[in-house]
Amino acid sequence: MKYLTSRLLWGIIFIIGGVLLLLDTFNIFQGGALFWTIATAVVGILFITMYINNHAQWWALIPGTIFLAIAAIIGLGAFLPGFQGSGWEGLVILGGIALSFVFVYLASRINWWAIIPAGILATVAIVSLIDVGLNGTTSGGILLLGFGITFALVAILPNPIRRMDWAWIPAAILAAIGIVLLIAAENLIIYIWPLALILLGIWFIARSAIRRQK
Repeated sequence: MKYLTSRLLWGIIFIIGGVLLLLDTFNIFQGGALFWTIATAVVGILFITMYINNHAQWWALIPGTIFLAIAAIIGLGAFLPGFQGSGWEGLVILGGIALSFVFVYLASRINWWAIIPAGILATVAIVSLIDVGLNGTTSGGILLLGFGITFALVAILPNPIRRMDWAWIPAAILAAIGIVLLIAAENLIIYIWPLALILLGIWFIARSAIRRQK
């Protein structure tokens, strides 16, 4: 990490940054966007390097990944036509934050708690992208279903501390409500309830028949 204190390195970086900003000021080249893309990416890489050099500093994965996501947004927004306002910005930043918590869990299975913000943010990122044209009921259903899957992952994924069977309770509740909302949004509820009653009646009749045979 000695390069972090190198005056020569930082001097060169500042000179390049100043030149790029001047080019942007005189409308010669989008130097400002390029400068901030590189600057935020470098900061992100520095945080990632901190973790690589010392795995005990797993927290550095969070700001490192987030800064890289910000760099991606700045670069894509400046140099990829149609990116701005396309809805992908939210997916990139929220997905980047979610990915940072995935890395925290992968760095150490003890950090099982990181699965929850990772799943929630990933769900919100997906909904933010596909929300166009969806009504509130459908969006809410997808959100709750995603949250339910998140808690199911807490129960399923490896955890060296203890079993997380309690996570099945919020997983089942959230997923069930999400499915009901999705069914209601598609106007399928009028078919589901009659079928549910029929199946329930068949179950009672079958149970009664089995008892009589015994």
